[in-house]
Amino acid sequence: MSNNRRDFIKKLGTATGAGLLAATPIASIAETINNKEMDEIIADNKPFTISILQTTDVHCQVHPHDELFWENDKAVFRKTGGYAHLATYLQKERKKNANTFLIDTGDMFQGSELSVKTTGKAMVPILNALGYNLYLPGNWEIVYYKKAMQTLLGSLNAPKVCANMYHDLGDGKKGELIFPPYYIWNIKGVKIGFLGYTDPLVPIRQSPNYSKGIIYTKPEENLAHYADVLRNQEQCAYVLIVAHLGLSQQIHLANLEECKGIDYILGGDTHERVRKPIECKYAKVVEPGAFGSFVGKLTLTIQNGKVVKDDYELDEVTADEHKPSKEITALIKSNEKPFEEDIYKIAGYSTIPLYRYFVVENPIDTMILDALKWKVPEVDIVLSNGFRFCPPRTTPDHTGNIPITDGFIFDMLPVDSTVRTGTVIGLQIKEWLENELNNVFAKNASERFGGWVIKFKGMEVSFNAFGEKGKRVQKVMVGDAALDLNKNYNICACERDGDPSDMLCRMKGVANAKNTQHTLHSVLKAYLTANSPVTPTPPMNAKILDAPQTLLTQVTGVDYKFY
Repeated sequence: MSNNRRDFIKKLGTATGAGLLAATPIASIAETINNKEMDEIIADNKPFTISILQTTDVHCQVHPHDELFWENDKAVFRKTGGYAHLATYLQKERKKNANTFLIDTGDMFQGSELSVKTTGKAMVPILNALGYNLYLPGNWEIVYYKKAMQTLLGSLNAPKVCANMYHDLGDGKKGELIFPPYYIWNIKGVKIGFLGYTDPLVPIRQSPNYSKGIIYTKPEENLAHYADVLRNQEQCAYVLIVAHLGLSQQIHLANLEECKGIDYILGGDTHERVRKPIECKYAKVVEPGAFGSFVGKLTLTIQNGKVVKDDYELDEVTADEHKPSKEITALIKSNEKPFEEDIYKIAGYSTIPLYRYFVVENPIDTMILDALKWKVPEVDIVLSNGFRFCPPRTTPDHTGNIPITDGFIFDMLPVDSTVRTGTVIGLQIKEWLENELNNVFAKNASERFGGWVIKFKGMEVSFNAFGEKGKRVQKVMVGDAALDLNKNYNICACERDGDPSDMLCRMKGVANAKNTQHTLHSVLKAYLTANSPVTPTPPMNAKILDAPQTLLTQVTGVDYKFY
């Protein structure tokens, strides 16, 4: 029996219980029910569709940008994204189907100079103007610390959900959830449930102080409970997890028994482009890329109160096809105006496209490493984190080279960390490499987290990505000599807010660790001033032996390909 018919019968039952039925003709009772509702009751056996649209990992990229696509085994670039162009796409979709629900699954406040200069506040009016219906905090929402995260998300008009972020009461004691665990969309009497989970490894992946005051738990600790609440107590016809866990973790979750009762996982974090839903034991899993270049579109067909069909597609937000919204364009321009001189100031040039898409090595990271080694030449090894964020930059200006603006430096490195040096022995380096490689390529998906392979200069490493844990590293050279496990090596990396003083890039027990007077931004700007134009061709310091050097995803064992 459909929900509408049930409601109609309930209303008749109420009338009977009140003693009204005998005195009132059936026709009069029917007149008390909205005519539109009566039409729905009569036609409730006809199917209708709803659209659930998803963005994620936009990282404050408010303008169209060069985007990398992998076609015929080579990189191809097209202009995509931009919130003003996204607005036009959304307008078209809402015209096609009034039953449209828009969500963003995180990393919406970190990733650009505009965001940093306004501590995320410039994003709020833009997101509100786009008319989102639901939000999930990502791993970078805490970049301005807990209180700012609460204020930023609280400034958004739509509800927020997250079932695994708790207030820390001290001594590891959990308080209440910071956000409601789930949200229910009631559309034409049919309930669609959305349950939220963000990455529980945030205190390890991000600088520890960012998430101070928050306790994160694994989704499986309460997933079965909330799945039961939504499916059985709330009688939802369809239950989705909105997630910011990373594709590997989301696939792992969808294969756990705790996920029974979940239909779909709409994921984020790893910037993967899932064009065909990944079929897991209990749920389907998707992830719609990054930087506003794509929108995931899940279309559900509903009949007699049940979802009878689901269709998914990944829509490309091509700048040429979707003309910019005047309203959003004006809003972005107004927000940027106080900072535009800095954002568009040219710091230097590159002769080759700059991007950060390959798992092992990329031009952006090569440029950062080159700059650090140039500034701190006395160290043996320079390290840089394996970040994913930052859209490509490939379009030359009138000079024939590709401009690197101050704004793009913030895209590459939103946090201007202090450069730190220290001393470690070869054994520490070897063990650290094994641990870092396992973080990326662990056979057990639940052990994978974070970005790509750690980046380094002054050291060459040959490894098997899919080898045995603890035995992936096959060869390490520092300079012209093999790594000596007992020898001291001077290293350079960046400080992370809240890390112990003897830690660098998650390497523990670093001796003589000390901060320099340099920051990453100052180093990069000075390097570009002295050396521009640069040609940061990846030198194959990290050599993958059992997969292509152009590996574009860490996900294996499922029907998925990044392109």
